[in-house]
Amino acid sequence: MQTWQIIFLGLLEGATEFLPVSSTGHLLLAEHFLGIKSTNDTFEVLIQLGAILAIVTVYFAKLLRILIDLPRDARTQRFVLAVLIAFLPAAVIGAGLHSFIKAVLFKTPTVICIALVIGGVILLIVDRIKFTPKHHDVMDLPIKTALLIGLCQCVAMIPGVSRSGSSIVGAMLLGADKRTAAEFSFFLAMPTMAGAFAYDLYKNYAKLQPADVWNIGLGFAVAFVAGVIVVRYLLDYVSRNGFALFAWWRILVGGAGLGALAVFGSVPGVAG
Repeated sequence: MQTWQIIFLGLLEGATEFLPVSSTGHLLLAEHFLGIKSTNDTFEVLIQLGAILAIVTVYFAKLLRILIDLPRDARTQRFVLAVLIAFLPAAVIGAGLHSFIKAVLFKTPTVICIALVIGGVILLIVDRIKFTPKHHDVMDLPIKTALLIGLCQCVAMIPGVSRSGSSIVGAMLLGADKRTAAEFSFFLAMPTMAGAFAYDLYKNYAKLQPADVWNIGLGFAVAFVAGVIVVRYLLDYVSRNGFALFAWWRILVGGAGLGALAVFGSVPGVAG
């Protein structure tokens, strides 16, 4: 990969990871139409570490408080347990379907585009429903609700669905307000993305070349900077404006992708 391509993909990852638009879907479509190929598709997964550290940086004070309170505070213990339980379905299903996801779903741009469009329509519908939220603090989500949100997140193993989008929609349908749904998605991202990073590195580290390490390091750094900016401002934006902008963006990107596939076919690099 060329340096400008790495920077572009890193920006794309960091800017979209926490938005309900599917960062993986955006990365895979960009790589497809630009004719970019990474070793066993590890670049797309491993640069997510930058986004993970972006959350840790922005939420450092809150995470430190959780760590301090964890041994003695029942509310904090219940919250950490809720996040871990929500993470379990993705850990089990992701490990079981890892090969299929990488070998089949990552290689099917038409599926990604359709998932983007369908997800956009669903997000528009959910955003316009007048819910009466019953959960207004991320620390107080019930364990059962967290587990159901974790199951919703598993749908995002289809590239284009969006991990944050599926967990946010699931949380809202289960009674969380928009800000709480988005914030729980942030916390759930930490073990989910860290687990995906560790598992993919374990499966593919022997195949990585020195150039891959440089590419991943640069992509990680760019994703980190972009992720910090998004995390700092997303909650306030969502609280005020909802998710309509992201829904329309999904529909636009998915529709444009389907149009490009119809014109150019599925040959990588046709738009590069």
